[in-house]
Parts: sequence; C-alpha cells; structure tokens
Amino acid sequence: MQFSGIHHVSALTASAERNHHFYTKVLGMRLVKKTVNQDSPDMYHLFYADEVGRPGTDLTFFEMLGAGRTYRGNNSISLISLRVPNDKAIDYWIRRFDELAVKHQGSSEQLGRKVLYFEDPEGQRLMLVSDQNNTGVEAGIPWSGGPVPVEYGITGLGPVRITIPELKPTEDKLIKLMNFKHVGQYPACQEGQPDVEVYQTGAGGTGAEIHVEVRTDLPRERPGRGSVHHIAFRVKNRSELEMWHEKVNQERLPNSGIINRYYFQSLYFREPNGILYELATDEPGFTIDEPEETLGESLALPPFLEEKRTEIEARLKPLTVDKTADTE
Repeated sequence: MQFSGIHHVSALTASAERNHHFYTKVLGMRLVKKTVNQDSPDMYHLFYADEVGRPGTDLTFFEMLGAGRTYRGNNSISLISLRVPNDKAIDYWIRRFDELAVKHQGSSEQLGRKVLYFEDPEGQRLMLVSDQNNTGVEAGIPWSGGPVPVEYGITGLGPVRITIPELKPTEDKLIKLMNFKHVGQYPACQEGQPDVEVYQTGAGGTGAEIHVEVRTDLPRERPGRGSVHHIAFRVKNRSELEMWHEKVNQERLPNSGIINRYYFQSLYFREPNGILYELATDEPGFTIDEPEETLGESLALPPFLEEKRTEIEARLKPLTVDKTADTE
C-alpha cells in the first residue's frame, strides 16, 4: 500500500476574517468549505484549495480566537509549500508580494526547483515551489474566480517540512510503516546542522514529499497562531483506510480509530517525535453537500451537527465570503 500523495495540511489562525482575506485575496485560493471544527464546533474550520477542492490541494485552518504567537522549534510541522505551474509563476509572485507588502525571501533553488519562501500575516511559514520540471502526482486546477491569473495560480500542496530532534524514529515510521522512500537530501538552512532528508510516496514529485529537518539546537515548539496542527495523506477509499488502520494497530501506535469527517474518512496517529499524521480518503469530497458553483459561500455542517445549527451560528462571528476578484 502507498498513499496517493498529500491530502491536506491543517494549521491555526487567530482570525478567520484576516486569514480569509490573505488566502483568497492575496494568494488567490478558493474557500471551498466554510465549516466548523467537528470536535469543537464553536470554532471555524476553513478549507482553501483549487477550483473544486481536489484532494492534495487543501490548506485548512482552525480559528482559535486569542491564540498567542508561535515560539518556533522542534517536534513541529515547520513549513507548508504550495505548487505553482512553472518558474515564470515564481517571478510573477515575487512582483505580487512586493506590491502587496508580503514578507518573502526572494527566489532560490531547492532540489533543482525554483522556490520562494514567504510568510502570511500571522507568521505561517510558507513556500511556493515551481512544477517546471516536475513529474509525479498530478496538480490541481487554479481557481479562475480569484485575483490571480490562472496561468500563475496555486495548483495544490507541495512538500511539507517537519523539524525534529532525532531522525531515526521518524524515518523508521515513514519507511517501514508508511512505505515512503528516501530519495535525496539538500543542505540545511542553519549552518552546522544535518542535511534535510527527502522522502516520497506514491507517484512522487512535489505533491508527495516530506522533508525532514533534524535540529539539535532548538527547544520544542510552542504552537499558536501561525503554527501547523497536522498533515494528512491521501488514501483512496474506506476499505484501504481500514487496511492502514490494521497496520497502525500492528505497530501498537495509539490512534483515533476511523472517524467519519463527512467530506472524507480519517485516521489519526502520532509518530515518535510527536508529529500528528492523518490518513484521509479521497471520497466523497466537498460537493457532497454544496454545488460546485457555490462552494464555501455558506456555513456547511455535517449531518450530526445540523440540528445544532442555530446554536453554532450564534457563537460564530459572521464571515462573509466576498466573491469579487480585487485584493482590497
């Protein structure tokens, strides 16, 4: 068994309103689902993705009002990357970030790919990666209703970096349990630290990589706004997820059991360095309760929460989805 790639990444924000502005009006992603944290329905859970929310394109955020700053460190998911079609797109994004005063580091190269490191207003660590020479997991299709020209638009999730104090426990789980392959390395950003190790799953490429950074000089991260909660990997369907559940149990890893998230089925577990993984099915997707044309425009609730809609809506600050393509 192998995963089909990265399914989604979920992070934290202190403000759904400001978060929505940045990811739709600046990055040009589509809000494909405006819902709530199913385990704590007094907070928003926002899903940004390509035009229809294909698996592998979803970057999601839990709103935690009043969340403090993140104290960056070890045992963390420390970088999310987003795919763009080619090198020309990276050049476009440099100009756009300069115009909109988005903090970035200019273009550089990583594994033979053109990349652009930047941050959102809450300090979320992000990177754009060019698919100019990419082969592997297929990209999504950028949203045409946003402010970014489709030819430069974000096509999905790229490699995700985790930062840990010790390689072997994490590598063992990636390779022996999760069937990843080690495919290379590149120099660490911090002088004196080990190379960043690269692992891939499925068809590989930018949509199927985990980059593992070992840091011996950092304390454990204290998460807050701008931190990442978990990374999810793509499983085809429920029957395959059940096989993964059996395999995780055989490793005697504590796990959530299979949970019905309505838009997909999920299984959660932590690897030895504390990184939270989710396995999520491609089915049934976000159009199960909304038509493609109006995805994300209304508050969507799974059936088991629908009877509490009035109570839930009363506790949430209204979030209006503006469909115009400006950046103001």
